[in-house]
Amino acid sequence: MAASKLGKSEIVDARSPGRFYGKDPEPRPGLRAGHIPGSKNVFYKDLLKADDTMKSPDEMRQVFLEAGVDLDKPVITSCGSGLTACVVILGAALAGFSRLSVYDGSWADWGADHALPIIEGPDIG
Repeated sequence: MAASKLGKSEIVDARSPGRFYGKDPEPRPGLRAGHIPGSKNVFYKDLLKADDTMKSPDEMRQVFLEAGVDLDKPVITSCGSGLTACVVILGAALAGFSRLSVYDGSWADWGADHALPIIEGPDIG
């Protein structure tokens, strides 16, 4: 919650754009649709080549930059449950970034807690 509120870290969500923006249903019952306020979407598959191996460090760096991720800040990766967030954190590490962590519970925790804010669609403001 502090990372979302303060903006001193980048929260990078590895889920598909449809799930991130709340257009596609969540596979787990009871989860709200959308994303953590202030988070950026880097779909984990965008870091992979057609043969499912990692792209080059420069290509992955470009994916992060195109998503608007400020890689001078600490990066916290998230996904549905913490698994594909690890692909994104590996991509960030291979692209040369440090100060990386994984939000282990990811959307399974955040989306289930109705006390936490969510965004459906793009962040505004």
